[in-house]
Amino acid sequence: MSSIKVGYARVSTADQDVQAQQEALVTLGVSSDRIYIDHGLTGTNRDRPGLREAMAACRSGDTLVVTKLDRLARSLPDARDIADELTSKGAALDIGGSRYDPTDPVGKLLFNVLSMVAEFEADLVRTRTREGMAIARAKGRLRGRKPKLSPAQERHLVGLVEAGEHTQVEVAELMGISRATVHRAMQRAKMRRDLASDSANSNEN
Repeated sequence: MSSIKVGYARVSTADQDVQAQQEALVTLGVSSDRIYIDHGLTGTNRDRPGLREAMAACRSGDTLVVTKLDRLARSLPDARDIADELTSKGAALDIGGSRYDPTDPVGKLLFNVLSMVAEFEADLVRTRTREGMAIARAKGRLRGRKPKLSPAQERHLVGLVEAGEHTQVEVAELMGISRATVHRAMQRAKMRRDLASDSANSNEN
């Protein structure tokens, strides 16, 4: 069986355009029908349906192609796990046209550095977001509009999406709300989990 190139693209918000990544992947030799995409999911979320499908599509001799490492993962452990999983399958990883060789010390060092930079950038975004919200709240500016959903409705919405039984678009149609409302609810749920995780880690330390 001949080897193939499998592409993976990701955008963090549902309204971002993934076309530039798709075109870049095609330029890198990936067939358009072999590109797997995740919309509205951050790189810190390891459990992504598009990524799962892309990994499952890779066989021995195949290559997983991404435009940049931060599209694949936003943490060093996740990046290593994904690379190790591909290596164990006999598949390769191509990052923007550069093939990752786990047996090359220099290549391995560069991969780790890029992963650490991606992780740092994700942490920086989270920190700035929290600081900005705290400042706005202190100045009384973070009142916002009245929520379109009750707390119970929002929990139900998040549960439906996270269970994987419905997409964000389907949930929006089911509940008679906009996709943006669903996306904001999912972002709030993620932020609450991140804050709870940070608090737990801080208490442990």
